[in-house]
Amino acid sequence: MTAEGEMPEETSANGKPMVAATPRDVVHIRLGSFALIAVIGLGVLGLVAGITWLTVAMAVLAVIVIADIALAVHRQSRAAPGTTTEAG
Repeated sequence: MTAEGEMPEETSANGKPMVAATPRDVVHIRLGSFALIAVIGLGVLGLVAGITWLTVAMAVLAVIVIADIALAVHRQSRAAPGTTTEAG
């Protein structure tokens, strides 16, 4: 059963589920979110400990990770509606 407004999950000819997101985009979003938590944690630790170079390095890494996640989300939303790719 699907909620109102959602399309039912499609399957390919060999039975694999078809999704609108590519596996690459999903990996970028999921791993990026875990990395972002670690980077922010290390940045706060550097700030508390007074290690300026660590804080600056983590801030730069946080910007890179946020940009990567934003690009992955943009690629997903840019996909033509109704088109799916094979998951996994």
